[in-house]
Amino acid sequence: MRADVQHVADGTYLVHGSNTNWVILTEGDAVTLIDTGYPGDRQLVMESLAAVGSSPEAVAAVLITHAHNDHLGSAEYLRATHGTPVYLHEAEVPHARREFLQQVTVGEVLRNAWRPGVLPWMVHVLRSGGTEQHPVTAPEPFPGTGPLDLPGRPVPVHTPGHTVGHTVFHLPDAGIVVSGDALVSGHATSRATGPQLLPDMFHHERARAMASLDVIEALAADVLLPGHGPVHQGSVRAAAQQARERAA
Repeated sequence: MRADVQHVADGTYLVHGSNTNWVILTEGDAVTLIDTGYPGDRQLVMESLAAVGSSPEAVAAVLITHAHNDHLGSAEYLRATHGTPVYLHEAEVPHARREFLQQVTVGEVLRNAWRPGVLPWMVHVLRSGGTEQHPVTAPEPFPGTGPLDLPGRPVPVHTPGHTVGHTVFHLPDAGIVVSGDALVSGHATSRATGPQLLPDMFHHERARAMASLDVIEALAADVLLPGHGPVHQGSVRAAAQQARERAA
């Protein structure tokens, strides 16, 4: 397969990988890469950078919404090979180093195997290296507060629950929220389409994930770029409300 690169706004691209999305923000010759897919998505990551006229050497920083294997995939490769800094929320830094792991277990997946889509999704995870561990040797907390001095000027917003340090990125000038797994628009294990929380088995603390919808709801934006599913056009406030109602 090839990376599906979607131009969303000036300098903003959503990339659909094998089963997970990442985002590229461009500014001149430099880019910010938000998330990096599965370990097996590395070639797709490289292709997506080339598709927007960039390269791994031009990545100013990798920002990680959360340190699950399907988002952390090539972060350490970029750091070790090209010296690219990898930034996360301070609570997520030890997770990226794999000092602990807040990720659905094989046992939890098997207990949910009766649900539509779960077994095919698990097969995909195995084929994509999703059970491998690729810790980031030297992850760093976000430098400072407010807009980061990186292409796109993303603003990290802590949204714990899916993991302890999960973060969404607000692009206020563009009216965009990059939501990672705090708010998605689809998933291989879900029959629902449109704004929703991931199934319960994926959240470290479901109650906090629900509470983080309030945080997302307060962000002024009309485009949602999720970690899973298509671009959602429309009020992000309304999208968070819809996800809350579905999860109630």
